[in-house]
Amino acid sequence: MQALLPLLGRILLAAIFLWSAIKDIREFETVSKVMGEKGIPIPGFFLLGTIVFLLLGSIALILGIKARWGAVLLILFLIPVTVIFHSPTGGEESFIQFMKNLGLIGGLCLIISNGAGPVSFDGPGPSMKK
Repeated sequence: MQALLPLLGRILLAAIFLWSAIKDIREFETVSKVMGEKGIPIPGFFLLGTIVFLLLGSIALILGIKARWGAVLLILFLIPVTVIFHSPTGGEESFIQFMKNLGLIGGLCLIISNGAGPVSFDGPGPSMKK
């Protein structure tokens, strides 16, 4: 059971990113428009990059293939999203989303620090070289 907990954690952590990628694909035009309204230049291009980061990162976490690098991709996605879309001073809902994103970054830092765990293609280990 202990060996399965990191797998469960990775799946649960990755689920929100995988769902977000699917939603962004299905609602590409709408999301691109919102990004443009937030001042993001070439929103379609950046949305495509976002989708790639979300898909690669979440699949890496779920399968445990280069999970540390998947976590890095997801953090690189979360930092600008958190700063641009979820201001801690933008009201209660925005603050909650801001804090949730900080929690997600914390969980991803744990994957970077501890690896994917024994039930993964990476296997256990302390090195980012895996």
